[in-house]
Amino acid sequence: MRKYQSAKDLAKLTKRGRYAAGPNLYLQISEWGTRAWIFRYRIGGRHRHMGLGPFDLLTLQEARDKAHAARRQLKIDGVDPIEVKRAGARAARTASERARTFKECALEYIVQHQDSWRGDASRRQWVSSFEHHIFPRIGDALIGDIDVAAVLSVLDPIRDRLVTARRVRNRLGLILDWAISRDLRSDNPAKRPNLLPKRKPKVTHLAAMPYVSVPAFMVELGRRPEMSGRALEFAILCAARPGEVLGARWSEIDLAEAIWTIPGDRMKSGRPHRVPLSGRAVELLANLPREGDFVFLGRRTGAQPHPMVLIALLRRMSHTVTAHGFRASFKTWASERTNYPRELIEAALAHVVGDAAEQAYSRGDMLARRRQLMEAWSEHCDQPAVEAEVVPIRKIEMQIRRDDRPGVGAPGRSGNGNWKGNCRDQTETRSAILKFESYQAALSSL
Repeated sequence: MRKYQSAKDLAKLTKRGRYAAGPNLYLQISEWGTRAWIFRYRIGGRHRHMGLGPFDLLTLQEARDKAHAARRQLKIDGVDPIEVKRAGARAARTASERARTFKECALEYIVQHQDSWRGDASRRQWVSSFEHHIFPRIGDALIGDIDVAAVLSVLDPIRDRLVTARRVRNRLGLILDWAISRDLRSDNPAKRPNLLPKRKPKVTHLAAMPYVSVPAFMVELGRRPEMSGRALEFAILCAARPGEVLGARWSEIDLAEAIWTIPGDRMKSGRPHRVPLSGRAVELLANLPREGDFVFLGRRTGAQPHPMVLIALLRRMSHTVTAHGFRASFKTWASERTNYPRELIEAALAHVVGDAAEQAYSRGDMLARRRQLMEAWSEHCDQPAVEAEVVPIRKIEMQIRRDDRPGVGAPGRSGNGNWKGNCRDQTETRSAILKFESYQAALSSL
């Protein structure tokens, strides 16, 4: 039987090399003087070395016991000890990861994906929905323990708010899919059928102001001293989204060319958008102070305004419409009161029109024609309110017809049908006709 060196003898060794300490067990001394126990064996026609631990943390007997266990795996079980060790490490790592809570996974998902979302509003919406509806109920549960009952505990309290419930369910499903792709769980209970009612949610559009009321509103808005008043006025003149206006920076504005270029990361479509500025919009910007990067300042100097400042302003003005609704006012005006084509109007609203093939061949942004459209909209917004007496048209028509009948009603006419009137009678009749035509013209201009 082979005799191996004792622990004391092995401790005295300092020269670089491998020294036998038991069956398949060696003490390895590196060129830097570090010492470690290794298990050396041959499998599949090649030599392999498996580390057992550092010399100063394992005694000789402990190292021999670990080597003996590895020999049993190799000789009796017929498995590679290194592969068994790696499988154990993977299982331990998976068990550790599966011990992560749903909240930890959700926050990591948001961090990984927020750069692909358009603007910061999406991230705030995600965080808000999780903090209000999900984290209070299943945030501390292990990601592998989320089942149908846990999903329903989130959805049941908000199932009457169908739009919100569907958004929450979709976000739950995305987190669980993310966990499945990382072997943290095997199924997605948020995708089970019939978790929510199948009825269609009631569609409610954002409240908008009739375009005929916009000029009077602009006069009222011009009297407001707040910076939010100028931001809302600019949003109306440009038919832009509130978030695009509140995040506008001076670096995006070219007053000389009267163009506002919004970068793609701040656009809903993800594409850069050029806004032709009307003369009134340029005048508004020229009168604003420049105290930071942002065009419209918040309460703190140089800070971006709060996203709700425009809604708050409208509420202070006792209006129930929304800031976004003025885009609908613009589109209705452009569709009903102008001859501009639909494609041009949609381009002014930064809407994507047509399928992928049509978009691929449409390379221009119709800036020059859109400038004409925005100037016409600015003129409509600045036109004075027309006050006139409302006279029923039917009443005027009946009066004219009655006066035109021979011998009926009108002074200066005889009952036999012959015209007996004088110059004054003819003048009065003609005046009534001109008055009627003027009312028709006034109504057509509204």
